[in-house]
Amino acid sequence: MVLQLFGQSMYDQRQERTEWFRDARFGMFIHWGIYAIPARGEWVRNQERISLEDYQPYFDSFNPVDYNPKEWARIAKEAGMKYAVITAKHHDGFCLFDSRYTDYKATNTPAGRDLIREFVDAFRAQGIKVGFYYSLIDWHHPDYPNVGNHPMAGQPEWDKKKYNWDNYLKYMHKQVEELVTNYGKIDIMWFDYSFEAYQGEKWKASELVQMVRKYQPGILVDNRLGGNMEMENPQLYAGDFEGPEQIIPSETVVDELGRPIPWESCVTLNNAWGYERYSTYKSSTDIIRTLVNCVSKNGNLLLNVGPDALGNIPTASKNILQEVGAWLKTNGESIYGCGPANLAKPEWGWYTQRGDTLYAHILEQSIGQYYLKTLKGNVNQGRMLIDGSEVHLGEFWNGGTAKPFVAKDDLFMSLGKPIQVTHPLPDKHDSVVRLIKK
Repeated sequence: MVLQLFGQSMYDQRQERTEWFRDARFGMFIHWGIYAIPARGEWVRNQERISLEDYQPYFDSFNPVDYNPKEWARIAKEAGMKYAVITAKHHDGFCLFDSRYTDYKATNTPAGRDLIREFVDAFRAQGIKVGFYYSLIDWHHPDYPNVGNHPMAGQPEWDKKKYNWDNYLKYMHKQVEELVTNYGKIDIMWFDYSFEAYQGEKWKASELVQMVRKYQPGILVDNRLGGNMEMENPQLYAGDFEGPEQIIPSETVVDELGRPIPWESCVTLNNAWGYERYSTYKSSTDIIRTLVNCVSKNGNLLLNVGPDALGNIPTASKNILQEVGAWLKTNGESIYGCGPANLAKPEWGWYTQRGDTLYAHILEQSIGQYYLKTLKGNVNQGRMLIDGSEVHLGEFWNGGTAKPFVAKDDLFMSLGKPIQVTHPLPDKHDSVVRLIKK
């Protein structure tokens, strides 16, 4: 039997909560902390087995004098991003917010202020929804055990330590309570991550989610507390959306009843989440096509930036985001509020759809016309989004009545005349055609 609250199934409640999320489609992920100083990514403590004592100088010297969240919010807004999630606390345990339960926080560094408060205010002012990433793992807390990817795992003096797991859970729950009570309306709580025996009720996950929803009834929670969203009746803590990392699902994600599940792929702009001084960046074309790929399968893209130790989003990141935003200004109607079309993936790109409007995302130039399978009799008009110009739609490969090559349910589309020849694509990233369905 499906669990219900006030007549609504858990699935219906989740669909209602995630409506804005499924319309937004594009968000900014921000990994930032004292690991920006060594500039070798956010896992530097783990990867280089850095002790707390050797990591301490980064805390003592953290002073992001250029930090201007209003500028970050402007960049996100111009990039076409509708929500933003920031690392309130990452695995190293350092808090960007002013927590009363630890001294290991930004207010005790030379920065001397609550960096999360400023972030929330700045992004809200731009109309961007806000979310907090919070690490369930904490390599700094004395009662977090030496397990999994702990930097000191395998070192005898640490393996002999005794831990009070209940103390850690109280600490973790209290910090989450601060995040959902001290900063006004919060749209997403992004937990990270569960592993092996450390998942689900090991975190007291049901109690945690109940507390979060008590203070923030409409908040979305990711799926990294554990549980299985694909069950007919998932656990309370299973989450509101699935979160594949650095990968795009091969098809639309559904539960065991075939109902669509919201999902969001988190992807880096370069090769790290936290700031790296030297890194290889994806191109704006890569990002645009990744976004389209996600939307065509009913998913979102959460694209990461890693600000530097002074508080600046790297110039390379800004340039890419600016190009993505320019494309979205022209083609955003094919992304926001859109989802998959009930059509097979075409060989030349993808489809997205909103209502009765179908969008053909053309990524590969054809030899002659484009083949629109099963659309004969369903589409009567096509316009390029980049300039509003008409495209030619016909039932025959040569535009006439000759039938040496005809599929009875299919259409042919040409971007120019003569229709039989190859025409250059008007947009190097993704040339979008609005197809009006009858």
